[in-house]
Amino acid sequence: MENTGSEYGYETMPKSRDQKRHDMVKLEEHDGVNFFDLFAVLWRRKIMIISITVFAMIGIVFLSIISIVLPPEISPLPNVYTSRAFVLITEARAPVGNRETLLGYGSGDGFRRGPTYASLALFLLRSNTLLDSVIDDLVLLGRYDYNGAHATFTRGLLRDGLGPRHNRDDGVLSISFTHTDPVFARDVANLTVTHLENRFVELGLDRSRAEQERLELHLAEVFQNILFLDEERRRLEQSVAFIPLVGGNLPAIMADINRATMESEAMRQVYTQLRVQHEVLRANVAAEIPMLQILEFAEVPSQKSGPSRARICIIVTFVAGFFSMLLAFALEAISNIRKDPVAMAKLRRA
Repeated sequence: MENTGSEYGYETMPKSRDQKRHDMVKLEEHDGVNFFDLFAVLWRRKIMIISITVFAMIGIVFLSIISIVLPPEISPLPNVYTSRAFVLITEARAPVGNRETLLGYGSGDGFRRGPTYASLALFLLRSNTLLDSVIDDLVLLGRYDYNGAHATFTRGLLRDGLGPRHNRDDGVLSISFTHTDPVFARDVANLTVTHLENRFVELGLDRSRAEQERLELHLAEVFQNILFLDEERRRLEQSVAFIPLVGGNLPAIMADINRATMESEAMRQVYTQLRVQHEVLRANVAAEIPMLQILEFAEVPSQKSGPSRARICIIVTFVAGFFSMLLAFALEAISNIRKDPVAMAKLRRA
């Protein structure tokens, strides 16, 4: 008699193709993810999910309303305003100003090598010297008091508030400052731009402009000397008329008059030469493109730049909803483990 193996508890006869397909479908249904079961879990804990989501939504809306009502100093989400000034940084100079600077140019190829004026400007905007100059001017303008409400306004806060951005395509450097006070934001941005321009001049990078300023100071000094010598000559000439009355040394006075006249004529010649040099240099400066030009000063912003309370409410609501669903699955998994005696036995042994 043929042994089919049924007495040993297993089937030795080969299964048909339909039976194999049926068993495979049952295995896939057992091992695969059943979305209906997932939806059932969410549905059983719908009250918890809705409660957490609604509570988070109401809380963030209430917080947004409170942040608008409260003063900016104590508000958790105060309105901030951003004011921007624009500066043009020119790397290549016009042929009239064809000269080397501290940063240097390539010889003959016209391209920059190494650091650029834009990188120098970005470095200066982070330097302590420029930041301290801005803070000192804020004190002079009365916009900042070391012992007042802005006592914590330091280099670090000023450095963090500044937002310089350089566009390499057009060479425009945008210098912005963000603060809860729009007027204060404008003042800081404008002072920063002004001190940046002054720092470029102090470094002597733009030699033509520095030479022009030096000539202007020299011209003013020479002109004052001419006025002084002319006044001295007139005073001596007036004193000659009183010599017969009060007595005096006429030859000595006439010598002083001749000396003052000669010095005045020499000063006039020096003034003429300096004036010619100044006009030539001014023409050269006007013909070339300056390395730093202030295109537009900052203005008081009319609208806030942040925060977007509507976006914050939407994000918090979605995060709370996803968190509540994950919490529902976690609680369901814990409940299933507690109902499984095998799993609980393993946990007790562990």
